[in-house]
Amino acid sequence: MARCDEGYLCEVCGQDVAVITDSDLYLRYVLGEVPLERLHRQPERHLRCNPALAQYVVDVAFTPVTVPGDFGKAGLDPAFVRGEEARVTAGYRRLLVIPTLGLSVPEYPLHVTPDGELPR
Repeated sequence: MARCDEGYLCEVCGQDVAVITDSDLYLRYVLGEVPLERLHRQPERHLRCNPALAQYVVDVAFTPVTVPGDFGKAGLDPAFVRGEEARVTAGYRRLLVIPTLGLSVPEYPLHVTPDGELPR
């Protein structure tokens, strides 16, 4: 079966990533970490299957993820954690509304303001 017939399968758990709001790949794209021209060549994962990123989502719509050990945010610099929480949560909130906005894929990413801040 061709990849397009299979849908987007999570490289971690093997299950279908059925909706964009569960997509680690599209969250990273929205955040500017994956360029448009590489989007179709990157592996897909459920956001929860990438706990190193998911731990920074702080939103009532998302059950918190805890990462034990050295890469868990509990042991990291608080200023870094606050910045990552703001950045990743803004991306997650964008991901939640994308299905209602009627945007084309190139319009999905967040845009940083001139002062380097992400939109709230």
